[in-house]
Amino acid sequence: MRSTRAVVSLARARGAFQSLPVVDGAGLFSPDPAVRRRASQTLGDATRQAGFFYLVGHGVPPALGERMVRQAAAFFALPLEQKLALHIGRSANHRGYVPPGEEAFYGGGRDRKEAFDLALDLPPDDPAVVAGTPMLGPNVWPDLPGFKADVQSYYDAVFALGRRLLRGFALALDLPEESFDAFVTKPPSQLRLVHYPFDPADADGAGIAAHTDYECFTILLPTAPGLEVMNGAGSWVDAPPLDGAFVVNVGDLMEIWTNGTFVATSHRVRAVREERFSFPLFFCCDYHTEVAPLPLFVSPDRPPLHAPVRAGEHLYAQTIQSFEYLRTRLAAGEIALPSGARPLSSLGQAARHRETAP
Repeated sequence: MRSTRAVVSLARARGAFQSLPVVDGAGLFSPDPAVRRRASQTLGDATRQAGFFYLVGHGVPPALGERMVRQAAAFFALPLEQKLALHIGRSANHRGYVPPGEEAFYGGGRDRKEAFDLALDLPPDDPAVVAGTPMLGPNVWPDLPGFKADVQSYYDAVFALGRRLLRGFALALDLPEESFDAFVTKPPSQLRLVHYPFDPADADGAGIAAHTDYECFTILLPTAPGLEVMNGAGSWVDAPPLDGAFVVNVGDLMEIWTNGTFVATSHRVRAVREERFSFPLFFCCDYHTEVAPLPLFVSPDRPPLHAPVRAGEHLYAQTIQSFEYLRTRLAAGEIALPSGARPLSSLGQAARHRETAP
């Protein structure tokens, strides 16, 4: 049986990158299966190397991102009382405004970001919503001209890209292309509009503390530098925006599915000395999907590294532990953590380095 320390050593040896690789995703859209397979091999190589990469050739019109910046700037410029009227704690399904300090990751203090969270917009009479499934339901929308239309158009386009990437990841793992399709019918895939205010006096402030993402993978559009990624050696690597590119990274669920073949790479946002917007779409699978190491990635010398989780329960548990309003409800007994909930930051590069620290 291979030890955890040996697995970590292997990950470090193959992941001591100093910059993010660039992947051209155009081939993933080809009608030719051979072209899609070749493109997926490039995708897989970058993911194994870094767990993070720039994606070009993605087909999402630049105008959609430009509208997102305008709408985010308009929303976050509103008076605080108007934003707080849409506070995420007023929502039954975790949608709305996130003020500075509301969210705190493992080991992190009060951060300087504010955000607006939304997800798949389901009506109140949807069966999954009626059943009380956490994280599912209708969005809340500010009363701003064009906000809902522009943000929804961006969500739809990037979510469609996520479906294409999911098939690319399947091919990269030598699985049938459609292997994961059945798990993405009504997922709690969240889109965040994140704002890091301009602060010329901020010498080394944390925009977001180190963490992994809880879902399958994330498709991010940032407007300014600040993102840092942990490599396999435990060093932080700068990941500035690349013109015309998304930043894509693997999340917890893909690490569990692949038994650590793909690693949920830890990342953070630091040194925010200029106004910065970022728009991550966290691509998830359906709430009740059981995610466990796939047989292809398990052997006598590589036993399962992680216990199975339900996708939505993992997302919900991590969210409860990182949002102040939910921690308050948890302490009051109004909500409960799902059975077997993992603690924050228990996957990814940072967790592996903590496990093997002398």
